[in-house]
Amino acid sequence: MPPRRRYDQYCSAARALDLVGDRWTLLIVRELLAGPRRYTDLHADLPGVSTDVLASRLKDMERDGLTARRKLPPPGAAYVYELTPRGRDLLPVLHALGEWGSFELAELRPTDAVRAHWSALPLLAVLGAAELGAGVAEVSTEDGEFHLYVGAEDGPVYGHGPAPVAADARLVMDAATCAEVCRGEMGIADAVRAGRVTVTGDGALAKALRAD
Repeated sequence: MPPRRRYDQYCSAARALDLVGDRWTLLIVRELLAGPRRYTDLHADLPGVSTDVLASRLKDMERDGLTARRKLPPPGAAYVYELTPRGRDLLPVLHALGEWGSFELAELRPTDAVRAHWSALPLLAVLGAAELGAGVAEVSTEDGEFHLYVGAEDGPVYGHGPAPVAADARLVMDAATCAEVCRGEMGIADAVRAGRVTVTGDGALAKALRAD
């Protein structure tokens, strides 16, 4: 494998960009924060990336200690990619980058791809900042469903579709409301009070969201 291009600067920001500054790398991390993913699943949720570029980025990330590849036991027998602890440490970086870039989401471009779970990380940051406690939250919009592990310290921080365990809270909202909350234009508590977010469930997280 050819050597990676590097900045060759004795600077922590430059060193970090040596590892994650290539196009697609941080978006691969975003997808893997949902847990182990197969190559085909990653390719499906990264519209626009070529198979060659995705394969190259995954090899670079494995070499740099950000991801690991393992084979699932039978009957799966497929290879999956997952983040190492070093890769998981990029979660606050993605939170900060998403907050900084939220202003750019004011307009949905005609060429923009949309996946419901792309709102997971900003919404997770919103729920975490609201200090509502830990728990599993299912979120449903017209674009699809995803779930969040609020306050999780290990493992996936979000996932696709309904939660694999009983959710502490279920949030239903339209995509416009979800975008406003994620951009910080409306607080989650205000959205619930205004009836733009419907919260069901008996868990502590649901009760905190409803201010029961």
